[in-house]
Amino acid sequence: MQSELHVVVGATGGTGTALVRELVRRGHRVRAVSRGGGGGGPGVDAVAADATDAGRMREVCAGAAAVYNTVNPPFDRWTEAFPAAVRGTLAGASSAGARLVFADDTWMYGRVDAPMTEATPVRPVSAKGVLRAWLAEMVLAAHARGDCPTVIARAGELYGPRVDSVLGPALFGAAAAGRPPRWIGALDRPLTPTFVEDFAGVLATLGGVPAEDLGRVWHVPHPAPTTGHEFVAELRRRTGCRAPLVRVGARTARVLGLLWPLAREGAELVYQFEMPFVVDGSAFAARFGFTPTPYAEGIARTLGAAPARPAAAPA
Repeated sequence: MQSELHVVVGATGGTGTALVRELVRRGHRVRAVSRGGGGGGPGVDAVAADATDAGRMREVCAGAAAVYNTVNPPFDRWTEAFPAAVRGTLAGASSAGARLVFADDTWMYGRVDAPMTEATPVRPVSAKGVLRAWLAEMVLAAHARGDCPTVIARAGELYGPRVDSVLGPALFGAAAAGRPPRWIGALDRPLTPTFVEDFAGVLATLGGVPAEDLGRVWHVPHPAPTTGHEFVAELRRRTGCRAPLVRVGARTARVLGLLWPLAREGAELVYQFEMPFVVDGSAFAARFGFTPTPYAEGIARTLGAAPARPAAAPA
């Protein structure tokens, strides 16, 4: 019997790439959708389409059992592109009679000093947090109206192969190249970085869970919290990097934004890295038996996945 078709929209980003690989590993037929049409490979049908085009999304999602929105526009295009991309993928999933699995973050929770659970109140303190809260409401409202079944997976700050985040090239790429790595926020607060392959595993699982597990938010499980000091120490041990660490706070991020676009657009979000940043995914782990990747293993797999890219801007 032919396996179900799973459609990954945003298939060439860090999360989308990991998800395509995980779905193939699980034996699914996969359609990788991206604006450039990349992300192909054995068992993958690569298709070019823009997620903001609802008509095109209906075409590429035809026949799907599950549609995954892993779209992540550049920070400076979030307001313009993100809502349209969510509407587009909802239209595609609804037309196909498929479920929509939405890859989300935690910015909508705002300033919290305790582990974030699925019951943490939504109290955003930044424009991007407000936008994220609205997008999540859009996704869950579609489920409540009966337009299509939906479910949300939320992760912390991502790291891993092909991930472009504050834990990406400016940290991993710089350390691997022997250049000063940059760390956003405090170094001594507890935090739970999310290994992108764990995120992909959660998303892939939600693509096939029973109906009673849909219509809600699930957090990605993590190992016990680490700190910036511990995370960077392991990265140094793996790379042999001895260059001095550059710590970036909110004020410094605004200045760095002149050279580093990610810092300019992300300055309003630095507050989270100066507080405890702990995502509690114990509910998902208990329900589905998921074991997260230890940080040492995740760091090693990130470094071993591809040649290091240079840091995005001089320290």
